[in-house]
Amino acid sequence: MAASRMTAGCLARTVGVSTKTAERWLSNPARVPHPRTRDGVEAALGVSADVLWPKSVRSTVKVGADREIVSAYPYRSACPRTVWAALIHSATRNITFAGYTNYFVWQEHPRLAARLTAKVAAGCQVRFLVGDPASEVTRRREEVEGVPLTVSTRIRITLAALQEAGERSGIQARFSDEHIALSVFAFDDQMLVTPHLSSLLGHESPMLHLRRLEDDGLYDRFAAHVAALWENGRPAWGAPEAADALS
Repeated sequence: MAASRMTAGCLARTVGVSTKTAERWLSNPARVPHPRTRDGVEAALGVSADVLWPKSVRSTVKVGADREIVSAYPYRSACPRTVWAALIHSATRNITFAGYTNYFVWQEHPRLAARLTAKVAAGCQVRFLVGDPASEVTRRREEVEGVPLTVSTRIRITLAALQEAGERSGIQARFSDEHIALSVFAFDDQMLVTPHLSSLLGHESPMLHLRRLEDDGLYDRFAAHVAALWENGRPAWGAPEAADALS
């Protein structure tokens, strides 16, 4: 907490518990929070649970490639908002939202554009990789989902939010159609990954919370995937598609 410049009250607010609860963790090392809360504390402090609460994880120590898996959720919506908030808050070098629409982040995190703009001002790279709202890939996905809030509409909401933040905010945005079935959200050395199942919407698909611990591990494999998509993507700022999406 001292290294992260966090008081008990600040940590409590970040992970969604009372200040008294956080103070109990300090006064009683044997007191272990709920697994979901542990995820939030890990993300906020950048320290793994086996360091914070060694007894609680001693029986489940991972030594293989899966040790990079912090948590697994059967649905993206099951991942607490506090985990997202803590990851965004703690990132200092890179934040990448590589979801096809990235629609839900604006709904679940008020004032996100202002927070991300402040991150950029502090030296953090912030990138959005979204689908092309006018592409054939997007049109076909809309037929598969068959919901009123279409894929192109959800993309337009993200583009509108980025447009409101302004190009001068320093937030980068590119179009890509190649991540329609896989969303990757990266925050420095941690990421949230969602493989999209069949016709299910994003919040209905499973999610993995990963932390980078080794070369060419799970984190690096997904990071390389996003890097390739970004390299081949088309800048959204000033593109006709972006202007058309907002009209």
